[in-house]
Amino acid sequence: MYSDDVCRNTIAMVLAGGKNDSLSPLTSRRAKASVSFGGKYKIIDFVLSNMFNSGISKVYILTQYRAYSLTKHIRESWGKWTGLGEFCVAISPETSSEGEEWFKGTADAILQYLRFVESTDAEYVAVFGGDHIYKMDVRQMIDFHRTTSADITIAAVEVMVEDAKRFGVLSVDDESRVTAFAEKPDKPEHISGRSSCFASMGNYIFSTKKLIEVLQECKKLYANLDFGKHVIPAMLASGDRVFAYNFNDNVIPGMTIEERGYWKDVATIDSYYAANMDLIHVSPELNLYNYKWPILTNQGNLPPAKTIFDEDRRRGQNLNSYVSGGCITSGSTVSRSIVGPQCKIHSYTLVEDSILFEKVTIGRHAKIRNAIIDKNVVIPDGAVIGYDREDDLKKGYTVTPGGIVVVPRRDK
Repeated sequence: MYSDDVCRNTIAMVLAGGKNDSLSPLTSRRAKASVSFGGKYKIIDFVLSNMFNSGISKVYILTQYRAYSLTKHIRESWGKWTGLGEFCVAISPETSSEGEEWFKGTADAILQYLRFVESTDAEYVAVFGGDHIYKMDVRQMIDFHRTTSADITIAAVEVMVEDAKRFGVLSVDDESRVTAFAEKPDKPEHISGRSSCFASMGNYIFSTKKLIEVLQECKKLYANLDFGKHVIPAMLASGDRVFAYNFNDNVIPGMTIEERGYWKDVATIDSYYAANMDLIHVSPELNLYNYKWPILTNQGNLPPAKTIFDEDRRRGQNLNSYVSGGCITSGSTVSRSIVGPQCKIHSYTLVEDSILFEKVTIGRHAKIRNAIIDKNVVIPDGAVIGYDREDDLKKGYTVTPGGIVVVPRRDK
């Protein structure tokens, strides 16, 4: 059990503003944190649910790139139904005071809003990324931070060597104190006796006074202030107490064996697709049916999903799929797919192994497989997608190395 003091003495700063080209074209109109996941959720919902379920009641969300849809989602869901009007506040340099600039790095984002930290009486500041998929009891990480008397605690996860080059890689001693840190190294250091590496998740717990002190010192040296490139190396050089928190030790109520250590960066379309498709397995790595640690989002006032027609060759059916509220499967078959809210799939159509975002409409006699279809897209009668790579490319769709076809929204 944790005392209420842990929560009362912590504020959170969630970084949700960066541009992400690796998920293009899904991120051409929205921030990565605003991309749909699992049908009805947004990626930002995972970190906010972790904060909410952990009892942290003050969260600042720092937005920037294509912030409108993300801010709208936060306002219409988190700002409305939680009953905590000040649980989260979305702030952006686009709408802030005249003297502020766009964020130049992860730490620069916090530096620009350091006044929120300085004005608080919180003992700890949780600086978390807003674009990862995972469940975490943040209180356990704060408790580790307190126990070790750390200046900064870095949440870390074990990754394979080939993946480690995308992350900050830590070396630790037997007490989990960080002895070295390398940002996106060409030759990442292995964990002793293993073929894997210890990678930063981009989630940090700072002691408030130390965060203020180190940011003010580092801003004198670096223009594009970044935690991985500048702040953490500077703290190590100064002899500050830098510790790594092993995410594999984090346990939430109702956790399944498969979920232990689950954390996805979904850095490419293929990895994003795979993480979504895992949800429809009999025993997925990520369990969204754990009511003891719910992932919360804007439920809306949508009716239940509906299937209509039960005739030969015209039977509405959803097989091994996630289907969100407001959807109508009309005389068609949806198999091994994830369907966002308010989609309509018309008669004689087959949708397989695909992800449909919100309000997608698919006409009659269509055949679609291995596809991601963006919000509001209308697929015409007789369309064939995912069967001929060259044909898909000619239509202007994106086709990934893994063969996933992305059908983007079109500008009018």
